[in-house]
Amino acid sequence: MNSIGRYFSNFFKALKSLLIGMKTTLKIFFRKKTTECYPENRKKDLYISPLYRGRLEMIHTADNHHHCVACGICQMNCPNGSIHVESEMVTDAEGKKTKVLKAYTYDLGRCMFCELCVRTCPHHAIQFTNQFENAVFTRSKLILTLNHPGSSLLPKAAAPKPAAPTVSATAASAAPAAASAPKAADTTPAAAPTAASASPATAKAPESEATLPLNSESTNK
Repeated sequence: MNSIGRYFSNFFKALKSLLIGMKTTLKIFFRKKTTECYPENRKKDLYISPLYRGRLEMIHTADNHHHCVACGICQMNCPNGSIHVESEMVTDAEGKKTKVLKAYTYDLGRCMFCELCVRTCPHHAIQFTNQFENAVFTRSKLILTLNHPGSSLLPKAAAPKPAAPTVSATAASAAPAAASAPKAADTTPAAAPTAASASPATAKAPESEATLPLNSESTNK
């Protein structure tokens, strides 16, 4: 009896699992197709996610300038050693020695597309593109030089000069009044003795009123 119970229990568990799988199959069957007909639609409507990491490249401007200062941080953080930064010291017009990029070598065949080099670059000089057609017959063709021929570091923008202070017409008209303010303050102490000399007279006023002669009516009383 127990064997028959286990049989039906396992049967219904398997049936439940089969129905769950068929439910997922039917749901995906009626979903919009996302399969790309490559290479038929290679030049028509082939969609590749912009987040896809296909190949490393160095960003250049229209004037053939890049942002790489040859610091070597990307080379130090690459776990497979697929990046090699070659630099040299040059002397500018002011006599200062600076390090500039000579060659940025990238081995696509050894890259594991972890993007640690892009994330650790302090100047955002490199990025991954979604170019995925990298198949070649010779491995030496996978070793690429990312800096363009004749490219150089993007020069720093000159700091803007501070604007000359401008005095408005209101402030200019208020300046003579402010300059004459100390003269008015100088005349204030001179007027102080007058007020001080007037105060004793005011204080003696009650005494003078007390010495006035009484009128006749008060005398008769």
